[in-house]
Amino acid sequence: MDPEIDLYDPAVYRQARKNLERLISDHILIQDEQPQFYLYALKMGEHEQTGLVACTSVDEYLDGTIKKHELTRSEKEQDRIHHVDSCDANTGPIFLTYRHQEEIDRRVQKIRNEAPLYDFVSDDGIRHRVWHVRNQEDISGFIQDFAKVPALYIADGHHRAASAVKVAQMRRKEHPGYSGDEPFNYFLSVVFPDNQLDILDYNRVVKDLNGLTPQDFMAALQEKCEIEAVDQAYRPNSKGQFGMYFEDQWYKLKIHDELVEKGDPVKGLDVSVLQEQILSPILGIGDPRVDQRIDFVGGIRGLKELERRVHADMQVAFSMYPTSVGELMAIADAGLLMPPKSTWFEPKLRSGLFIHKLSK
Repeated sequence: MDPEIDLYDPAVYRQARKNLERLISDHILIQDEQPQFYLYALKMGEHEQTGLVACTSVDEYLDGTIKKHELTRSEKEQDRIHHVDSCDANTGPIFLTYRHQEEIDRRVQKIRNEAPLYDFVSDDGIRHRVWHVRNQEDISGFIQDFAKVPALYIADGHHRAASAVKVAQMRRKEHPGYSGDEPFNYFLSVVFPDNQLDILDYNRVVKDLNGLTPQDFMAALQEKCEIEAVDQAYRPNSKGQFGMYFEDQWYKLKIHDELVEKGDPVKGLDVSVLQEQILSPILGIGDPRVDQRIDFVGGIRGLKELERRVHADMQVAFSMYPTSVGELMAIADAGLLMPPKSTWFEPKLRSGLFIHKLSK
């Protein structure tokens, strides 16, 4: 397509539909004759996680059985709504998790002992393996096992999930006599046990000191936290600690205990503590969702990226201890929302391995 065309032009979505149809007509993508399960394993370095590829219920999203922990932005939703509706398909899965169950773990391991259907390493070094769940006993077993799982949690993909649900609601209005069994009542997901997930740090960089001199900034920090200069890049090794890179020096920070609110799952998050004690009152970052003076750096980029940004276009960087899966679930269970950019999941699920068509 013409590179001058706007990314959100209707022609872009029409082209996506044509591309998908070509992949199907060329038999690169093959439609299963019957509903199927697959296992999908990703390995990055020494970390590996294996999830069940399945279609999850729109109604369970709407009734809160599939739990959320993030707000979504309407403009991002609209892009994905147009994409899903134009393609008549979910082309990328939602990353879900659940509290692990021994029965499911045993069934997954049994299937993993078989030869995989696909086994390849992508350009980014991630190994991807797929197993086809062919045995009817295993298919029925997964259905029975997951019926005992009280809730699923969106780990990554809130916008894709919300968009898939809104397309389903559009289709329901178009088909007022729908039975609930139509494909548009479900969206594509990969469901991983919580004990296999790896959440990386999601770090912060700030463009300026909000009008403070370096000396005034450090003095303001001392009122909020203990500060210790360290001789190398500092990645926090426990909750409640922060690293800071400022004027070519790394520091270890620990907010004073009396300033940390206990008992609230959101306010107790390290990202909330940093925001409420340093970013907002000292650096003037009011709403990190929209403030152009702050940026976020996924932990996959490493601490060197924080140093590079400070030398390039920012003035101070903060390294974070990762939010835990347990914290994520506690917040979702309470019906609360995490602050923006609280979690960074790796490895990322690969789009295109699995497609869920919304119409037969």
